[in-house]
Amino acid sequence: MTQTRRAFLATGAAGLVTLAAPAIAASDAVQRNVSALQNIDWRDHFDALGRGIIVADTGARAVHYWGGDGETYRLYPSSVPVSPELTKLGYTEVVRKVDGPTWTPTPSMRERDPSLPKVVPAGPGNPLGTHALYLSWQYYRIHGTHDTRKIGRPSSDGCIGLYNEHIARLFALVEVGTQVRLI
Repeated sequence: MTQTRRAFLATGAAGLVTLAAPAIAASDAVQRNVSALQNIDWRDHFDALGRGIIVADTGARAVHYWGGDGETYRLYPSSVPVSPELTKLGYTEVVRKVDGPTWTPTPSMRERDPSLPKVVPAGPGNPLGTHALYLSWQYYRIHGTHDTRKIGRPSSDGCIGLYNEHIARLFALVEVGTQVRLI
């Protein structure tokens, strides 16, 4: 289910408590993330909503979406890169949307692991999950994952991963041209 900001904050922050997990006693780290999520606003990052805004907060492991209508807001837990240097931070935009994406390892991935396949077709073995939002930065995506253990953890080579059910919902809301900021 898509959670509202209030419901998400009530159950836990940014995947530290997964959507399916029962509530747990809040640790200091969870409390800090909840406080950070409560204070984020699109106006802190952009001058106008335009077609919509996505703020991917790598520190809080959360993806915020505000619709261009000024009424729609969604918050999703996300995965983040294994290493901070693997993800660019800054401004970009959604340039393409793909339902059932194929995955092609980047040249640097293939250099690190030559055994990687050249292409992985859409399906359960595809690291991009069921949907992908392609960003203007080459090789960067906001995408789903079939491996739900990755959400809320460092697990990617630079992309922002969401549960497949969440990326499907976000995919339906997002238009090409949606502004994106990774912080």
